[in-house]
Amino acid sequence: MKRLLLIFVLAMGTFFSQAEEITSPNGKMKLTFDLSDGTPVYQLQLEGKTIIKSSKLGLELKDAEPLLSGFTLADSQTTTFDETWTPVWGEQSEIRNHYSELEVTLNQSATNRKMIIRFRVFNDGLGFRYEFPEQDNLIYFVVKDERTEFAMDGDHTAFWIPGDYDTQEYDYSKSKLSEIRGLMDKAITPNTSQTPISATAVQTALMMKTNDGYYINLHEAALKDYSCIHLELDDKNMIFKSVLTPDAQGNMAYMQAPCTTPWRTIIAGKKAGDILLSNITLNLNEPCAYENTDWIKPVKYIGVWWEMITGKSSWAYTNLPSVKLGETDYSKTTPNGIHAANTEEVKKYIDFAAENGFDAVLVEGWNEGWEDWFNKSKDYVFDFVTPYPDFDVAELRDYAKSKNINLMMHHETSGSVRNYERHLDTAYQFMADNNYNSVKSGYVGNIIPRGEYHYGQWMVNHYLYAIKKAADYKIMVNAHEAVRPTGLCRTYPNLIGNESARGTEYEAFGGNNVDHTTILPFTRLIGGPMDYTPGIFETHVSAYNPDNNSQVRTTIARQLALYVTMYSPLQMAADLPTTYEKYMDAFQFIKDVALDWDKSLVLEAEPGDYITYARKEKGSENWFVGRTNDEEVRTSEISFDFLNPNQKYVATVYADAKDADWKTNPQAYEIKKYVVTSQSELKQQCAPGGGYAIRIIPVTDKSELKGLKKL
Repeated sequence: MKRLLLIFVLAMGTFFSQAEEITSPNGKMKLTFDLSDGTPVYQLQLEGKTIIKSSKLGLELKDAEPLLSGFTLADSQTTTFDETWTPVWGEQSEIRNHYSELEVTLNQSATNRKMIIRFRVFNDGLGFRYEFPEQDNLIYFVVKDERTEFAMDGDHTAFWIPGDYDTQEYDYSKSKLSEIRGLMDKAITPNTSQTPISATAVQTALMMKTNDGYYINLHEAALKDYSCIHLELDDKNMIFKSVLTPDAQGNMAYMQAPCTTPWRTIIAGKKAGDILLSNITLNLNEPCAYENTDWIKPVKYIGVWWEMITGKSSWAYTNLPSVKLGETDYSKTTPNGIHAANTEEVKKYIDFAAENGFDAVLVEGWNEGWEDWFNKSKDYVFDFVTPYPDFDVAELRDYAKSKNINLMMHHETSGSVRNYERHLDTAYQFMADNNYNSVKSGYVGNIIPRGEYHYGQWMVNHYLYAIKKAADYKIMVNAHEAVRPTGLCRTYPNLIGNESARGTEYEAFGGNNVDHTTILPFTRLIGGPMDYTPGIFETHVSAYNPDNNSQVRTTIARQLALYVTMYSPLQMAADLPTTYEKYMDAFQFIKDVALDWDKSLVLEAEPGDYITYARKEKGSENWFVGRTNDEEVRTSEISFDFLNPNQKYVATVYADAKDADWKTNPQAYEIKKYVVTSQSELKQQCAPGGGYAIRIIPVTDKSELKGLKKL
């Protein structure tokens, strides 16, 4: 009898207690994995603080038994990994990838199917994914939905945008988790293409702060051949459940083993800066796929864009209500007189770029078809190679080359992705032939084929296809309206930028919340750089278009700061050259600021309130500091202890004037120079919607100190 009881206890232990624990390399982050009645569950703690309570894992399949329960532990292995790698461009010149790994192999007894869950525990968080090895009983399968959970240990404060299969272009809401449902209707604002999910669904990267001051961020990494994840909150139990983006038939993903899902990521820390400085998203992606990356370089550019966004000018050449590509004879039409992408106008931008040390000029609206492109669900709308009559491709190619300026191509697909793929090789070859080494692509409107969403598996595969194809022609890609970044720029560094959030353009459509740029680095930028298009000096849009009364909610000083706080190797000076010529002393910072960094530090940060970064220029001893502020008057206090203690520096501070205010006095700024050392400190007032920017350069000659005060 005792022997039978012992056998029963051992058997029950095998089924009910499969607990596995691993800790981060520094021992502070602890993952616990278990099987609860055959269901995989995990927990995460930071120094004993519960970050994720016991949460279920698994997938639901179409026309097959779900991969949710009935599992036994077939095998488990733990390993450690530590490397330092060098990004092609980035916020740091070197990145350490150091983690503890737990690999659990689960066997579903009733179906004899295997599923691996791989966990990687970093000092600042966790990444995990599902893997499906080659096996007889699971080869081709369709994911009906993913059932990953993130159980919260409290009613946290969250910074969120509505879950949507087609757009991320929403202002952020700040609320308790329990308040999301009541605020959702107000949070869903109009967009060209949008498909809201539910009353409690939100998007990643989701930023949260606990009542006791811990910071938590939920996102995903390495999104490939799978659909984008959203999080739906069970607000009675405070559990986020994954929601994938469906295709036109309602399926979430089509899989063929061996295969994996993207990584699900949890970043956690006791300081807000821990979230901003995390490299988990990049580290969970594969190393660079290209042997030669010499052609991939950061880009500072201007462009024929803001004058069209504001309504001063037009993308279209005529006012015709309808055109057909290849059939409309533009030489016989009447120009509307406000078409911006004409040869003489673009030459002016090229001249300004060359005079001020820029790399490229973006030109939008140069090609036939813009008259009726917008949201018409046209399949064959652009061919990406045929210019309007007033745009001389060869002349501008040669003129730009003579000034050592590249032209930046614009490919607006208007959502007709099938048409874009038809023309992609021809369009990229046209770029290579005409001095365009980078492209801004766009996906405005509902997707064609009809029924597909912007963030489904079909489109996720298209975005990556376009990036890989561009590499064949040594072209860099800046994709707008695409799926949000998940660190793929490590593997494919010619992906030098994305929009994938509410950018500066919305300032001409009624405005972004004043705290918008104090939240984006905690959310959108967790996955990769954003082409936010800063540098707006004329904040009253009516100065360009009397019919548009929008105002950009910023001071000039904060616009300068964004070049530091909104990291990107692709930075635009978005305003018009004629405006910059009125403020050349402030414009000097945009000319000077670096695009690539050896080191990045967070000096101050609180999501929704303020962020202050210090960054060291790659290959230089120059430093740049940027501070973005919310709608309140705040005082920033920073130390310069990050500087070389054996060196003196000159700091040029571009700050809000005392009476500056984004609404009433946005162009009030002051520029001061100081001598600084590692012992210096700065106490600087920041206006509502304001901030400051600082350029710090080493002193090489004592004469540089003449007349300057020590800070």
